[in-house]
Amino acid sequence: MFQRFFTELRAARVPVSLKEYLMLVEALEKEAIDSNVEGFYYLSRAVLVKDEKNLDKFDRVFGHVFKGLENTAEAINAEIPSEWLKLLTEKFLSDEEKAQIEALGGWDKLMETLKQRLEEQKGRHEGGSKWIGTGGTSPYGNGGYNPEGVRIGGKGGQGRAVKVWDKREYKNLDDSVELGVRNIKIALRRLRKFARSGAPDELDLDGTIKKSAREGYLDIVLRPERRNTIKVLLFFDIGGSMDSHIKLCEELFSAARAEFKHMEFFYFHNCLYESVWKDNRRRHDEKTMTWDVLHKFPHDYRVVFVGDATMSPYEVTYPGGSVEHWNEEPGALWLQRVAQIYERCVWLNPTPRAHWDHTPSIQLVREIIGEKRMFPLTIEGLDGAMRELSR
Repeated sequence: MFQRFFTELRAARVPVSLKEYLMLVEALEKEAIDSNVEGFYYLSRAVLVKDEKNLDKFDRVFGHVFKGLENTAEAINAEIPSEWLKLLTEKFLSDEEKAQIEALGGWDKLMETLKQRLEEQKGRHEGGSKWIGTGGTSPYGNGGYNPEGVRIGGKGGQGRAVKVWDKREYKNLDDSVELGVRNIKIALRRLRKFARSGAPDELDLDGTIKKSAREGYLDIVLRPERRNTIKVLLFFDIGGSMDSHIKLCEELFSAARAEFKHMEFFYFHNCLYESVWKDNRRRHDEKTMTWDVLHKFPHDYRVVFVGDATMSPYEVTYPGGSVEHWNEEPGALWLQRVAQIYERCVWLNPTPRAHWDHTPSIQLVREIIGEKRMFPLTIEGLDGAMRELSR
């Protein structure tokens, strides 16, 4: 069984060597622990795991080999999200049928036709391809499918709306959430630059010993605390398609709070525009102008955007393209300004990388901030992003 444990750890890419395996066997022969599973778990973990980032892999292999637990990946496949069952009126179309549904002819034509529909329609409508309703192929309403539509009320179905007419409330991210993925903190630790500054309030043991030996009596030496001097500016996309990534964003937010003493954060929706906010409950009343943010925080800050960059291309490229308000300048212009001011800037995207090339808005954002500056919101992606910010 021990040989199987060793080989499965290697298969899971936990870097264990033969020397460490023999050390574990020797410790067991010398009865370093009591004969119980818990004791063996802590002993083998101490001997075989040399890096915190491998603890999760070790736990999975240990449970599989010694407790008969199934791999978590196999159980996940059996879960069916309840959201898939909610829109009972949604009309499922084949690829051929979807290909036949065309945009109305651009931004101006879309808004002009909507105005006509509002004047003509007298009541609620379900299904269909013309009136404002639910579950159809009309460009206006919710719960249906159209490549360029205006979502009015309800929840979206395909994430393709170019405008949303609905009062939406967003919740603040919780920065005290218990980390479910402790490796996030480990990945963030790559972004460190230590210096000693401030009041001398920490014991300098080496200095105390040397000075006491030199003076012939005990002389306490103090020094400033060693702190991480990296300064971080976080921008979180909130609401809409980001609702499905809230837990992951809260874990990142909580880890960043713990790791960076000099950190500021702001919220935005879909794309950066002329204003951002700190509190989602008061986002309509207490906004901060983006220009003020860019002038307040100097260029030595590291900037991190967190968002799926999934939206209508109008929101990035057009004045007035925002789904919630009339923006005088396109979002692309504001992203360009940030990328020009802050040399070290990255974008963390919770959407799997395989989907990026098939989403026009993601391609637009990558072109603006730099293709090599967008990273997936995974442990590996975080590691790469922190390396980029450390350059």
